[in-house]
Amino acid sequence: MSRTSLAAALAACLAAFSAVPAVAATAQEQRAQQTAQIPVCSRNLGTLAVIEPDTNWWSANQLPSPAALIKVFVSRSHCFTLLDRGKGMAAMQAERELASSGDLRGGSNLGKGQVKAADYVLVPDLVSQNNDAAGNNIGALLGGLVGNNNVGALVGGLNIRKKTADVVLTVTDVRSTRQLATIDGHSKKTDVGFAVGGGVFGGGGFGAGGATGYNNTEIGQVIMLAYIDAYAKLVDQLGGALPVEGASAANARQTVIVNRATRMFKGSATSSGLVQPLNPGTRLYPTGKQEGLMWEVQDEKGNLGWVSNITFDLEK
Repeated sequence: MSRTSLAAALAACLAAFSAVPAVAATAQEQRAQQTAQIPVCSRNLGTLAVIEPDTNWWSANQLPSPAALIKVFVSRSHCFTLLDRGKGMAAMQAERELASSGDLRGGSNLGKGQVKAADYVLVPDLVSQNNDAAGNNIGALLGGLVGNNNVGALVGGLNIRKKTADVVLTVTDVRSTRQLATIDGHSKKTDVGFAVGGGVFGGGGFGAGGATGYNNTEIGQVIMLAYIDAYAKLVDQLGGALPVEGASAANARQTVIVNRATRMFKGSATSSGLVQPLNPGTRLYPTGKQEGLMWEVQDEKGNLGWVSNITFDLEK
């Protein structure tokens, strides 16, 4: 080999080696950028309970529950006040049983009416079905692994071989049971590079929330970024849709039941004109407008008017 050829070959090798750190840095920067997509809210949107999906698809992949991951996102974003409806709730109930049996010291201040209500419930899950890249393999039911190492494995929206994840976040209003949002998220292996652990995943604080396993495997990182994608979309969609005065105020407007024969008026004054008489047991829906003892209400037929609040009780 001539000196010119040898020099060219050495230059090509050096260029290849020098390119490796640049690629690694790019992958790290890409992961950092996507992890930074966890939104931070300027106002609290309400209280939130994160509930595990009905079917356990994560244990087969040696991952913790996705609920732990979402709780970390919620804590970081300051978008909701996070309520514990899992192990913490069970421990609280055990303490209350001790209190009711008289085993706790006096002045422990445990009693009824202290548990904060959840405004919303969020369930993180996988998309129930997913086509593979070839378009001829439908995802199995959640929780069931199909295929083998040669053809890949699918768990709903999770493709183990191709390292892709399609996830969904569902938010429900606790009081009205209205489903406010069903948001999907997607991620693939190229979104996170090839390194596992360390970097933004190892040092990102996810371990503190019980979500450590998502740092340690490529598929775990893919699932994590899919949930970040979905959570960012969810906050963006709900941020302007949720009531500024809070969910409890927006729904209070709680149903009331007429407790005596009374009348519905056109305005807050009894001289404003009669809309209709009301019989005991009639169900009414307050709109939230009040003037003194008079509340604006709507009946089940859509009639709108004002009644005195001494003539009805909150429906239990």
